Amino acid sequence: MSESLPAKDPRLIAIIVASALFMQNLDSAAVITALPSMAREMGVEPARLGVAITSYLVALTVFIPISGWVADRFGPKRIFMVAIGLFATASAACGLSNGLGELVAARITQGLAGAMMVPVGRLLLLRGLRKDQMLMAMTWLTMPGMLGPISGPVLGGVLTDLWGWRSVFWINIPVGVLGLCLVAWKIPAVKVEHPGPPDTRGLLLVGISMASFMFGLETVGRHVMPSGLPEVGLVLGVLVGVVAVRHCLRARLPALDFSLLRVPTFHAAAATGTIFRVGAGASPFLVPVLLQVGFGWSATESGVVSFATALGALAMKPLARPILRRWGFRGSIVWGSVMAGASLAACALFTPAWPLPAMFALLALGGLFRSLQFTALNTLAFADLPQSRFSAATGFYGITQQIAPALGVVLATASLELSAAMAGRPVAAADFTVAFIVAGLVVVSAAPFFARLPKDAGDEVSGHRDR
Repeated sequence: MSESLPAKDPRLIAIIVASALFMQNLDSAAVITALPSMAREMGVEPARLGVAITSYLVALTVFIPISGWVADRFGPKRIFMVAIGLFATASAACGLSNGLGELVAARITQGLAGAMMVPVGRLLLLRGLRKDQMLMAMTWLTMPGMLGPISGPVLGGVLTDLWGWRSVFWINIPVGVLGLCLVAWKIPAVKVEHPGPPDTRGLLLVGISMASFMFGLETVGRHVMPSGLPEVGLVLGVLVGVVAVRHCLRARLPALDFSLLRVPTFHAAAATGTIFRVGAGASPFLVPVLLQVGFGWSATESGVVSFATALGALAMKPLARPILRRWGFRGSIVWGSVMAGASLAACALFTPAWPLPAMFALLALGGLFRSLQFTALNTLAFADLPQSRFSAATGFYGITQQIAPALGVVLATASLELSAAMAGRPVAAADFTVAFIVAGLVVVSAAPFFARLPKDAGDEVSGHRDR
C-alpha cells in the first residue's frame, strides 16, 4: 500500500471529516427523541420501534471490520464520499418511510454507510500525517463524539416539535451534500494498490458474532423481543466470537488483526480504553433519565443542563495539546481517568435542591476530562503504528468504540435495577446514586492499567520528550 499525497491543511481535513461524523452521531442521538412521535404516526408501540435503533447499531458494528480492506482496495477518499452519499440517501429514505419495515431497511442502510464513514474518515485523515500533526488532527476529530450524543436529543426534540419526526432525518441531506462537495474539493486523493483478497471466513465469523452480541445488548431487559431471545443472542455472540478470535489468530491477513494488541499504546487505547468508555458511556443515559424521570424536568430543561457536558468538551479542545505536551500521554490519561471518574461519581449527589449553576458546572467538568481522554486515546491508538497498519487498526479500534457505549447503557440499567431490587421497590431517584458511583468506579479502574504504559509512550506525537 503506497503512502497518501501530503495533506495541504490537516486542520481543514479534520474539520471536514469531523462534520460528516457529527452528522452520524447527531442522527443516532436525535432519533431516540423522535421515537414516540414516530410510533404514534405509524400506529405501533414505541417499544417496537426500538428495532429501528437496534438494526442501525447491528449493521454499523457488522460492517466496520471490512471497512479498512474496502478503503485499501478502492481508496479511502472514494469510499468516504460513497459513505456520505449513501448515508444521506438512506436518511431521506427514513424520512419517507410509512411503515416499520421500510424504516428498518433504511436504518440498516444507514448503518452500512456509517460503518464506512467513521473508520474510513479517520483513515483518510491520518494517512500522510507526520507524527507531530496527529494530536492536532485528532483533537479536531474528537469533537463529534462528544457533541453529537449531547446535542442530538435537544435538536431532535426541537425538530420533532416544529416540523415532525421526518425532519430529524431530512436535515442530514443538506449536510451530506455539503460534505460531499468539501471532500471532493479539499481532500487530496490517495494512490492505492490492491491489498489482496479479504479474509472472507473471518469477516463472516466476526460479523455473526458482532451482530448477535449487539442485538443481545440492545434488547436485553427492554421487553421488546420474546423472552430469552436477547440472552440467546449474547451467548451466540460470545461463542462465535471465540471461534472468530481463534481463526483470526491463525490467518495470514485476518479480518481482525489481534497482533496490534502487542503494541502497548494500541493496547492501552483499544483494550483499557474500552473499560474507560464503558463507564463514561453510562453518563449520557443516566443524566437525562435522572433529570426527567427522577426530578420531573421537561425534556428541554434536561437537554439544556446536559449540554454542559458538550461545553466542557469544547473548552478542552485548546487545552488538550498543552496538557499532553506537559505531562505526556501516560500521566494525562492516568489522572484524566481519576478526575473523570470522580466527577461522574459526584453526580450521585444530585438532588432537586441542587443549584442549577452547580449542576451545570459539575457536568461541564466531567465533559472536560472525558474530552481529554477521548482525544488522548484516539491519538495514542495510532501513535506507534506504521501507516501500513492503519487500515487494520481503524477497523479493530472502531469495533471497540461501538461496543463500549452499548455496554455503558447495560451497566447503567443493571445498576439501577439491582439497586431497586435490593430495596424491594421500583426504580427511584435514590437508585441513580448507586448507578453514578458504579459508573465512576469503572472509569477510575482504568487508571492502574494506563499506568503500565512506558513513561515515554507516544512522546513523538505529544512532544513531551522535547521538554
